[in-house]
Amino acid sequence: MDTFIQQIINGLVIGSMYALIALGYTMVYGVLNLINFAHGDVLMIGAMVGLSILKFLQVVSPEMHGGLMLALAILGAIPVCMIVNVIIERVAYRRLRNAPRLAPLITAIGVSYLLVTFAMWYWGRAPLSFPQLLSSEPISIGGAVISQTQVLLLALALLSMGGLVLLVEKTKMGRAMRATAENPRVAGLMGVDSNKVIVATFAIGAALAAVAGVMWGANYSSIQFAMGFLPGLKAFCAAVLGGIGNIYGAMIGGILLGLIEALGAGYIGDLTGGFLGSHYQDIFAFVVLIIVLTVRPSGIMGERVADRA
Repeated sequence: MDTFIQQIINGLVIGSMYALIALGYTMVYGVLNLINFAHGDVLMIGAMVGLSILKFLQVVSPEMHGGLMLALAILGAIPVCMIVNVIIERVAYRRLRNAPRLAPLITAIGVSYLLVTFAMWYWGRAPLSFPQLLSSEPISIGGAVISQTQVLLLALALLSMGGLVLLVEKTKMGRAMRATAENPRVAGLMGVDSNKVIVATFAIGAALAAVAGVMWGANYSSIQFAMGFLPGLKAFCAAVLGGIGNIYGAMIGGILLGLIEALGAGYIGDLTGGFLGSHYQDIFAFVVLIIVLTVRPSGIMGERVADRA
């Protein structure tokens, strides 16, 4: 039972980060019908910028509380990631809105490699150590443990997802996003500026990726230039699992994928008689993706066009 509770906690932690990243995929798809495969590397940029801010703060104000440092790192990483994603939309995707679907897909892969190459040049090839900012004293829950960093991560993810729901459901911009997702041409005739909506969508997705990127580094204590590929790919699987284009589906898919991965890693040795170890946990995301695409291609929540934002 202790192992089960621990794996549930681990699954919620990793799943909350998958959910934040998956929201960026699903929002862009909902408005543009485009899969932005560079989104995982925006997460990496957020982590790198956050680490640079932390190193600067440790030099100029070493007595500052670790929680405040982490908050400033997140607040600094968010606008940088938003600017990067808006530039990507303006330079790489805007001219390809009416192009064949293969063109923006290839462009997204190209943008991803550009971001990775820039990070490798600027921050270096070697993995970078993320400082321990909060107390390492674990919190015990039913025989399992959770760190203060993980508690903060879960709280930030919950606040971020709740804020996004309020924005989409209760604000003028959210209504414009839903209208553009449902029918861009009719939304334009009703006075909705689709360019502003698309830019806002890219910016919001980047902000969520920045939060996930900094917290990813804080949770795993190490980041590097190619770190965005696998989380981005798994988050895409989570978006498909929940129903690509559906923000609630992305949240559910991310949490569910994290739980499946954590429980699989905890019990895969027993299930295979020791043949496979916990380091094979990455296969679960892709096995789930294959099953979902085979059994229910629209995902758990389905692709409800009116709710795409």
